[in-house]
Amino acid sequence: MSRRADAALAFAGVARHPVWLRWGRAAALLLRHRGEGLAILRARLAGKRVRAGQAAAALFGLNHAGLLCGPAAQGRLLQAPAAGGAAGPRDTVAVLTLADLASADLTSADLASADLAQGRPSEASRAGAEILVLTAPGHALLPGAPAILAEAFARSPAHQLAYGDALLGSETGLAMPLLRPAFDPDYACAVAYCGPVLALRASALAAVTEREGPVTDALDLILRVAERFGHGAIGHLPRLLSRSDAASTGMPDPAARAATLRRALDRRGDHAVTIQVEADGVLTLAHPLPQARPRVSLIVPTRDRVDLLRTCITSLVGCTDWPEREILICDNDSRAPETLAYFRELEAAGIARIVSCPGPFDFAGMNNRAAAAAQGQVLAFINNDVAALHPDWLERLVREALRPDVGAVGAKLIDGRGRIQHGGVLLGPGGLVTHAHRFFSGEAPGYLAGLRATRAVAAVTAACLVVEAHKFAAVGGFDAAAFAVDFNDVDLCLRLNAAGYRTLFVPGAVLRHDEAASRRWTPAAQERHRREVAAFQDRWGPLLAQDPHYHPGFDPDLGTYARLRPGWPEAGPVDLR
Repeated sequence: MSRRADAALAFAGVARHPVWLRWGRAAALLLRHRGEGLAILRARLAGKRVRAGQAAAALFGLNHAGLLCGPAAQGRLLQAPAAGGAAGPRDTVAVLTLADLASADLTSADLASADLAQGRPSEASRAGAEILVLTAPGHALLPGAPAILAEAFARSPAHQLAYGDALLGSETGLAMPLLRPAFDPDYACAVAYCGPVLALRASALAAVTEREGPVTDALDLILRVAERFGHGAIGHLPRLLSRSDAASTGMPDPAARAATLRRALDRRGDHAVTIQVEADGVLTLAHPLPQARPRVSLIVPTRDRVDLLRTCITSLVGCTDWPEREILICDNDSRAPETLAYFRELEAAGIARIVSCPGPFDFAGMNNRAAAAAQGQVLAFINNDVAALHPDWLERLVREALRPDVGAVGAKLIDGRGRIQHGGVLLGPGGLVTHAHRFFSGEAPGYLAGLRATRAVAAVTAACLVVEAHKFAAVGGFDAAAFAVDFNDVDLCLRLNAAGYRTLFVPGAVLRHDEAASRRWTPAAQERHRREVAAFQDRWGPLLAQDPHYHPGFDPDLGTYARLRPGWPEAGPVDLR
């Protein structure tokens, strides 16, 4: 099949740009930004590795080339002991191909006779194979993988289906580790990031094929298990289990995946959801909108900086095709005559309402005050240094925000150099939070298509955050007492998550963000930041240990999706998550 169909793997090809090209680009940047280059050198000479690495990422940008592993590095990744259980894989595990599941003339003797066994679900049970490992052409299980999976299922009775990590490439050349996040149904529908190597209980396969018949592909199996047992029954095992060669991925083409997804949507009554097959193979779902479009209140905090505000408001008016909207500007003691004149101009034209928010800068409190004055069913919080780039940005976000199980949704934000500023918020890297794919090219597909696929994340930035007003009110809005300026957006998303909603990153909505262009780091601001850091760690500390949407194998200090963590994988058993 064509590599074009593997949208989840597009990032691996980008990482293989010639070394001379990467060095040439770096040299050109150093010539233009000599001061920043000298600062990186001084940090390096002073032994401040992390600081130097972060500064280098900001200057040169990031890519996935640092993840590529030669033979020696691959050997280190595969050194962790396979499994310690007494039972061998033949006692509990049968290995099949996905194509075998559609066969109707296989015997239980076939299951018991070879590592590559074949059979129907009921025959698997009679043969004593409790766990079925499904592979595909071009994919090979790594030594010990069946035993690792059997032990993981034994430690987690609630899980019915599991997937692990893989190496893409040969043993003798370069290989890209495919380190997957925890299961996310939206992500799985958009791109084939889970399979095709899957493992499941034989009893689960029997249950999901009883009414619908044989499964057709990996996505079909995943969706049926999720429907039958719930999303929590699908687990990720953060361990390398298989290897595939770069030319053969064993995945169905996008049209076949779209047909599988269409059947699943129709089974659960989602007939109005449409599927768009994008040029790169990503599947984009458009959830239906009510006939009467809900009003959206666009809330923009500011203190002077009319240069930023004018650009922002002009884009919200001229580059937003959502028909029912209002703009509220939270004015935090603006004094500049040109700013006040602009406010009068906007109000006279009926373009915006000005909500007075006097006193010390309180981002959370200002937004709460404007939200209380808003007339919209949907709230869209927008920084004054953000500008819309495409007219459909708000519709894309509102479609997701109106889903009953979704809380906050956020957009892909591009910085002034055309690089990713926000690709969702990750918990844990650097000890607090960071933006996923920060400093990658704005055109990058993202690791496992993470910058192309709508997917769940821990949080999104309030630089562009959309949420239904009743959901925002139900959790008390932004916590201005604890997080007046920093972490209020992440805290809001985590409280929405705790209330049973999901936070989504929607990369189809793209805006520009000149981050913190209007902030001043005074001594008082630095002290306030330290207090808010302490409060955030106190409230959400356990969640900072490991974001389920981010793999523990990545280096937590040197950017996201850019380096492997030294020492990973550790020896010993690993649990499904």
